[in-house]
Amino acid sequence: MKSDELKSIEAHLGGDFRQIAPHLEALDKHLTLRTYLDGYTLGEIDTKIWQALRGNRAAVSFIKKGSLANLARWFAWVEDFHPEIQAEAKAKDAAAKAKVAAASKAGGSYNLALQDVEKGVVTRFLPEPSGYLHIGHAKAALLSDYFARTYNGTLLLRLDDTNPSKEKEEFQDAIVEDLALMGIKPDGLSYSSDYFDYLYEIALRLIKEGHAYCDDTPQEQMREERWNGTASKRRDRSVEENLRIFEEMKQATEEGLKNCLRAKVSVDNPNKAMRDPVIYRCNIETPHHRTGTKWRIYPTYDLAAPVLDSHCGITHSMRSTEYTDRNPLYQWFLDTLKLRQVHMWDFARMNFIYTVMSKRKLAKLVDTGRLWGWDDPRMPTIRGIRRRGMTIPALRSFILKQGPSRNITTMDWKTFWATNKKEIDPIAPRHTAISQKDIVKVTVTGAEAPAEPFSAEKPKHPKNKDVGTKKVIFGPELYLDQADAKSFKDGEEITLMAWGNAFVRNIASGDPISSLTVELNLKGDVKSTEKKVTWLASKGQQLVPAELWEFDHILTKEVLGEDDVLEDFFNPNSATMEEAFCDEASAELKKDDIIQLERRGYYRVDKGLNDWKDGEEGEKGKRLVLFYIPTGKTETK
Repeated sequence: MKSDELKSIEAHLGGDFRQIAPHLEALDKHLTLRTYLDGYTLGEIDTKIWQALRGNRAAVSFIKKGSLANLARWFAWVEDFHPEIQAEAKAKDAAAKAKVAAASKAGGSYNLALQDVEKGVVTRFLPEPSGYLHIGHAKAALLSDYFARTYNGTLLLRLDDTNPSKEKEEFQDAIVEDLALMGIKPDGLSYSSDYFDYLYEIALRLIKEGHAYCDDTPQEQMREERWNGTASKRRDRSVEENLRIFEEMKQATEEGLKNCLRAKVSVDNPNKAMRDPVIYRCNIETPHHRTGTKWRIYPTYDLAAPVLDSHCGITHSMRSTEYTDRNPLYQWFLDTLKLRQVHMWDFARMNFIYTVMSKRKLAKLVDTGRLWGWDDPRMPTIRGIRRRGMTIPALRSFILKQGPSRNITTMDWKTFWATNKKEIDPIAPRHTAISQKDIVKVTVTGAEAPAEPFSAEKPKHPKNKDVGTKKVIFGPELYLDQADAKSFKDGEEITLMAWGNAFVRNIASGDPISSLTVELNLKGDVKSTEKKVTWLASKGQQLVPAELWEFDHILTKEVLGEDDVLEDFFNPNSATMEEAFCDEASAELKKDDIIQLERRGYYRVDKGLNDWKDGEEGEKGKRLVLFYIPTGKTETK
């Protein structure tokens, strides 16, 4: 080959094995009796072609098998004697190893030895748009994204919209938005409904080849027969009869509506998932949110998943262990239909105590008004945990540390929220809140007591000056929490946080305590006092009304059993609210800000003063709405 021909080959060496094979053979032939591709020393053409091959896993794997002896000899020669051109390749290898090491640190191992990665990796995330994504879906999405990126592959998002009774455009759009929030950017988006024509043709093929039959057995009887390993009386219908009835199903006639289409796999396989599963069913009650009433029959997941995975070029299907029993059925469709093979890898889904992950059950809690919605901070949905204060970096870190292990465990939420604290503690500005209920009025006395309110700039974070400063108001009259006042003894020295020490005087009698006096002692040693209390100046600032919300688990039982009724273990008191006053600086807070209220904990701003729509605030008026963020140290609030 001439130099121009060699230069043109370089551009074609980045594809899969089938694409590059002819070019590898041409290079092998050209290298007969040659040390270098072009000339007698390492030049630009040899360098670029070697680097292109080195960057393609499929090429490297094939070359090192040695079937193309001349090419293998040349490749090894350049690798051994010309390290100066390998810096870029080594840097990519190091980056890939660093990714694996980082993901495995303090968590699951990512050393899976995925099959045939040298031929390219295409993963997929396959959610059904029948609800909002929850933390279990997040694991599936992040793992599929992780392996696609690690192997320089492709991640495809395919929304499995094959059941119009459950699916909504609202859920479909929310899934795309939530993935973006998690930093996941699929390389392609499609819908199972895009392939309804193809799936219909596959169903016809299965019938014609004797691998599927129409069945009008009543649902309960069919369930019983499958359980007992009994063949349906319709199992031996002729191909012609099955084709006729399947057309009746498509037209949604009276006869068609009585039937479903079942794959003819096995009657009594020990794995019940293999016992002639339903693969097509009629649905005329609900128009499809994308195709309307064009179709009256819809494929099931068992058929659509393997067929479309193969058709759409998926190489590695990451599936949670709940599908393990269905893996043989997935393989049966690929083998029976002689479709391109897809590698399957199972990983354990994430389960948490006091939590329900079933979308059907979560939908029931929303539809019956037991929870506020899919973004309720008590929900395990991505939107719910974000609304409660989980940051995206912490969410990604936590899930990736679990790794793709198959070991099923039920985790405590403490570990989850502890990961989040590491993210928010260094940057959360500090503010003060005093409970409105039984608020205590305090008179400040002593030689150091101010006659009038005054202000001073104080850091918002004691250890991070980059968070900024805020104006703190000091004055002769303060507010304290009732609980703090009840803990005082007359004459006791306490510390007023961010001000200094003071002696407690004149505690009013009665319960609750209405007032007390403190005598400032700013020269006192703050380290010597047992009690350090928060306070707010009652004058000289416009205090901000606030609602402080805390949340408990929605279930009263750690793990529900199969026979447990959800409603019997639903916690009706999982949300509590306390009205408080916050410092004037908190008026600037806006939705999604995360702060720390001194001595109370971390909170996410659900509504700032300027986040209310006209008239939305009601009789209470505009106020801060703050949601407590668990930290993992104590039971989740």
